[in-house]
Amino acid sequence: MTAKGSFISFEGIDGSGKSTQARMLVEQLQAQGHEVVHTREPGGSAGAEEIRALVLQGDPDRWSAETEILLFTAARRDHMERTILPAIEAGKIVICDRFADSTRMYQGLSRGDLRGTVDQLHSLMIGREPDLTILIDMDPEIGLSRALSRQGVEERFETFGADLQAQMRAGFLSLAQEFQDRFAVIDGGRDIDSVASDVQNRIQKHLASCDS
Repeated sequence: MTAKGSFISFEGIDGSGKSTQARMLVEQLQAQGHEVVHTREPGGSAGAEEIRALVLQGDPDRWSAETEILLFTAARRDHMERTILPAIEAGKIVICDRFADSTRMYQGLSRGDLRGTVDQLHSLMIGREPDLTILIDMDPEIGLSRALSRQGVEERFETFGADLQAQMRAGFLSLAQEFQDRFAVIDGGRDIDSVASDVQNRIQKHLASCDS
């Protein structure tokens, strides 16, 4: 059914429910007959998954901010080459849990004023944004509570606390204003099915515009 490939990313603070919504969307699109590739960042390819483990596990201060940005960019480059671009070229829909906007926020904002560095590296080594970015907006305190309740090994950013969550939310909403042409902000503070319905409606509009 997919006439041409499309690249859709999900963004939001930790605990916003974006990963759940991405999974639900994948299932819905597949049920409609679309070919879908579900992936994530950091990760999404063998090499990128190895870098993910380096960055998200262990001492949060093991890398400098600049080194961390380079690691994320290296992971993204491999992800693009081996997973995202081949799928798009094959006419598939790529659903990605986080992309460069997360690096703009977590590395570009939380660890100093490094947004310019992130953007320079992105322009040089990646050179592409998603066709559509779904931002699941969530109250920072609720999001942090959800994130910490997972008790997983990848608590790299959740451990930075509520202040970071609040900064990240404000930052994501600012990005949505900066890139209005590709961002859609969805209220994540409702029941899962209501959020999923809004996501699905927005995706159908996007896909219809791609086919027109």
